[in-house]
Amino acid sequence: MRALIACLLLLLSNVTAAEPLKVVTSFSILADLTRAVGGEHIQLTNLVGADQDAHHFEPSPADARLLQRSDLVISNGLGFEPWLARLLASSESKAAHIEATRGIVPLMTDEDGQRVPDPHAWQSLTNAELYVRNIAAALSQHDPANARHYTANRDAYLKQLHVLLQQATQRFANVPASQRTIVTSHDAFGYLGQAWQLRFIAPQGLTTHDEPSAAEVATLIRQIRQQGVRAVFVENIRDPRLIEQIAEEAGASVGGTLYSDALAAEGPASSYLGMFRHNLDTLLAALAP
Repeated sequence: MRALIACLLLLLSNVTAAEPLKVVTSFSILADLTRAVGGEHIQLTNLVGADQDAHHFEPSPADARLLQRSDLVISNGLGFEPWLARLLASSESKAAHIEATRGIVPLMTDEDGQRVPDPHAWQSLTNAELYVRNIAAALSQHDPANARHYTANRDAYLKQLHVLLQQATQRFANVPASQRTIVTSHDAFGYLGQAWQLRFIAPQGLTTHDEPSAAEVATLIRQIRQQGVRAVFVENIRDPRLIEQIAEEAGASVGGTLYSDALAAEGPASSYLGMFRHNLDTLLAALAP
């Protein structure tokens, strides 16, 4: 009799147990932040993977079906995913949709003759805190039964983020003002530059769609020579050959690989905090007196 009761209770618990919240993120950095907050209480799927360029992403019918089955979609916003609105519309998804950059004051820049927001807000640790808070609030709203877990995970993650922020501030303070100019493949590090008074210049703009002209590359090479830029950096989402050519012709060295719009598929830069530490170490190794 006791065995029968135990079996019935087990069956009842399986029936009544809530399914995990089905969450879809738009790209790898958001996926890592969401996984850190959601933990085991969410079923997470990501669209644009590690080492992939979200600017060139082409959604598939499978992606539309994925959104149809989801409860919550988390994107960056600020124009970073121009393909997402079409994907949501075509999928006829009933999922809630939030932008993790909500509340962030974007940098504005000129792109193709227009003033547009810079979407790469995650390159600031201060902004990353808002990302984490927005994600935790969205998960708690749509899964209130596990809200306390999301809050605890949020607070634990923010402690790590604050430690890294303090370390970065201390380390950048030792870089002379004359050595704070950095060349990268595309204009993805404006928020990092704003946070620590670094000047980033790039042959490409906010997106990676348009290749720079020969005249623009020549201008950049002259600028590197005139300003004595010590190193240029390739990015994990871009072909390194253009930057390597620029470095050779300008007499600069390639300082290493920076992670801009995507995490690494493996290794230390496969998490957001690991990515930021890697970029920090790589930049300072090249810029140090």
